[in-house]
Amino acid sequence: MKLIVTDDSDQRASDSDRDRVAAVLGEALATGRLTSVEHADRLDSAYRAKTVGELVPITRDLPDVAASGVPAAIEQQVIASQFSKVVRKGRWVASRHTRLTARFGAVVIDLSDAVLPGREITIETSAWFSKLIVRVAGNANVIDEGSSIFGKRNVTGGYQDDGPLIRVTGSSAFSKVIVTRGKDDWNLR
Repeated sequence: MKLIVTDDSDQRASDSDRDRVAAVLGEALATGRLTSVEHADRLDSAYRAKTVGELVPITRDLPDVAASGVPAAIEQQVIASQFSKVVRKGRWVASRHTRLTARFGAVVIDLSDAVLPGREITIETSAWFSKLIVRVAGNANVIDEGSSIFGKRNVTGGYQDDGPLIRVTGSSAFSKVIVTRGKDDWNLR
């Protein structure tokens, strides 16, 4: 179901408005109307849109899809490592809730170029004898609600005006959990 433009085009867009546009984009990707790059670019624009009027041009050239009641955004995903290293970087679609699990390994995710499905996402950490590194965009607001036993937890927070909210939860033991912002010295290879 596409958005219909009325006199309310200056009205603030809701998460459900953005999810409806994301559903149209997902169907267009699945049917070959959009390439994966076009899909990621348009999805990024949809989730960054502040008004209903900004959402309309994103799907203007695409056919309508039936409302399924299921949000198009990936609600949850798990990135796990056991005795190995897993790296996710570049242009990728993050989920609203991502669980990072490492056992005697490392998980590195870079959210600075990722498409974020909404204004708030949660990163849940679970590490044992491991290292978890999360890079966020320079304008991200980071809130740390996690804990560590015999380890290190270094989360750079701070309030940035109008940036996405990244909530870091979970626990670690004998591990490092590091959240860093922007381009810095952390090697993501």
